[in-house]
Amino acid sequence: MTKIALLDYGMGNLHSASKALAAVGAEVSITNDPKIIQAADKIVFPGVGAMRDCMAEMRAQGIDEVVKDAVFNKPVMAICVGMQALFTESLENVRTPCLDIIKGQVIKFDELWVDEAGDEIKIPHMGWNTISGMDLSHPLWQGIDDHTHFYFVHSYYCAPEDESVIAATCDYGQPFCASVIKDNLFATQFHPEKSHDDGLRLLKNFVEWNV
Repeated sequence: MTKIALLDYGMGNLHSASKALAAVGAEVSITNDPKIIQAADKIVFPGVGAMRDCMAEMRAQGIDEVVKDAVFNKPVMAICVGMQALFTESLENVRTPCLDIIKGQVIKFDELWVDEAGDEIKIPHMGWNTISGMDLSHPLWQGIDDHTHFYFVHSYYCAPEDESVIAATCDYGQPFCASVIKDNLFATQFHPEKSHDDGLRLLKNFVEWNV
């Protein structure tokens, strides 16, 4: 059974994520203990809330260094604000330095963007939306169809400098990065743990992913 360390720094949707990972066959430890994290096969890095608060808690508990170390040693999956924290900086709270594992910024949705009906988008982007542009031959997307619906809750989106890391996009007035894959790092702006069967399938793919 794959051992997953679900990182606990006080800013994640831990119960839902833990339950979903267990449902697809993982042995889950909710933890900020470096020894347990080092012994895990894989890491899931969640996050909700304001970026400044998330980064402050990560640094206070040493989770920032844990993640930086882990991306060189084992598969890591980041979700929502966890994905945003991987980038160089977020423009939330004026400007918040992040982990700088992926070069790029986290930017607020433009209130002037309009949807297909010509109406201004609502911020936050909340609810079900489709993703597309995935390489469906990649193990992480096995069983996932193009234009599958996933659940989003966010006001900011990631803009990587190197667009080759973008693994899926979503359209909300304009296309934005919904997922990245870089070596053994996988991240989603949407919440797989809240996305029913397709979300569980995606988590199962991560649990079974051999990098």
